[in-house]
Amino acid sequence: MKVLDAEFVKGYIRMANDGWEQGWHERNGGNLTYRMKPEEVAQVKENFAPKEWMPIGTSVPRLAGEYFMATGSGKYFRNVIIKPEESFAIIELDDKGENYRIVWGLSGGGRPTSELPSHLMNHEVKVIATGGKHRVIYHAHPANVIAMTFVLPLEDKVFTRELWEMATECPVVFPDGVGVVPWMVPGGRDIAVATSELMKKYDVAIWAHHGIFVSGEDFDLTFGLMHTVEKSAEIFVKVRSMAPEKRQTITSQDFRDLARDFNVTLPEEFLD
Repeated sequence: MKVLDAEFVKGYIRMANDGWEQGWHERNGGNLTYRMKPEEVAQVKENFAPKEWMPIGTSVPRLAGEYFMATGSGKYFRNVIIKPEESFAIIELDDKGENYRIVWGLSGGGRPTSELPSHLMNHEVKVIATGGKHRVIYHAHPANVIAMTFVLPLEDKVFTRELWEMATECPVVFPDGVGVVPWMVPGGRDIAVATSELMKKYDVAIWAHHGIFVSGEDFDLTFGLMHTVEKSAEIFVKVRSMAPEKRQTITSQDFRDLARDFNVTLPEEFLD
């Protein structure tokens, strides 16, 4: 089967294009990786033409030998749907999880996203935390969430509570809350380590003055998580624009009642 005919590849392309259409990927902003299933690798492996091994920049031994789809460094999300072979790659990790090689894609040259260390470190964390269920890591630049990082304390509890209060579905969609990473230079090991520490607890990490990092089981759930967080942030921005304070909101007891009826567990640290 040709790579572009595979259903999982079509899902990857659709998700990238959906993010572009939401306005989350100006220029070459954002990146998307997907940990492929063994049967998916088998479907398209006949198309692989491995290139030279390159250092990842970190060590992810739990991912040794795995294959990933990854957007390219400097590539534009708006081009993924029209120039897929130039815009993303399938990569293979070596038997130690220290090097990668491109086996398909980026036909015009280039390398995977500069955030590859962050993505792979977070994939490794989520393999451990979810028993391998999570396969998608997505980084985007939604404007309203970024705006929130300029006016709120950069604290997990503050962001979680504000986002939960903006829309009733939020504590159901991300019941663990969200984490916040203070501003750091993107693309390096420091931000990768800081994000992976948060991802042990959360599925959402907000990068101050930069964007969001989310993890999920599949393309729909992961995109839906990003979409829900950003919509809640949009409501926050509108509320703050209308009045300096909220007249009424969802209370801690309301959240407890919601958690009971929807069978989710909400951390008490966000409800006191």
